[in-house]
Amino acid sequence: MMKFASFETIVEMIYKYAIPRPKDQCSKGLQLGVSFAGGYVAGVFCAIVSHPADNLVSFLNNARGATVGDAVKKIGLLGLFTRGLPLRIVMIGTLTGAQWGIYDAFKVFVGLPTTGGVAPAAAISPSEAKA
Repeated sequence: MMKFASFETIVEMIYKYAIPRPKDQCSKGLQLGVSFAGGYVAGVFCAIVSHPADNLVSFLNNARGATVGDAVKKIGLLGLFTRGLPLRIVMIGTLTGAQWGIYDAFKVFVGLPTTGGVAPAAAISPSEAKA
């Protein structure tokens, strides 16, 4: 869930703050680059959020019969959050960026728009315009 929510938000923010023109005026290559970058950053967020639990599970799997308290004593609370995090960020960021890049490349291939961007304003119906 974190990947999807953060990806959409990040891509919208890239188009809003970093790209000087609307998404529909950007080349498909630039749009795919935004998808990869948004996916990479979303992957970094996911890696940071899930890392302590993954460290804990790895410790518990390797130390049969150990408890969560044993893990915190051995690794330390800070260690649960930081041990192996840089490598995990590179791995998960790259994989997630590639996943979103491939997803949007396929969408472009079949003629669909890439993900993200600020949604256009809703059209006003003729009956609303008369009121």
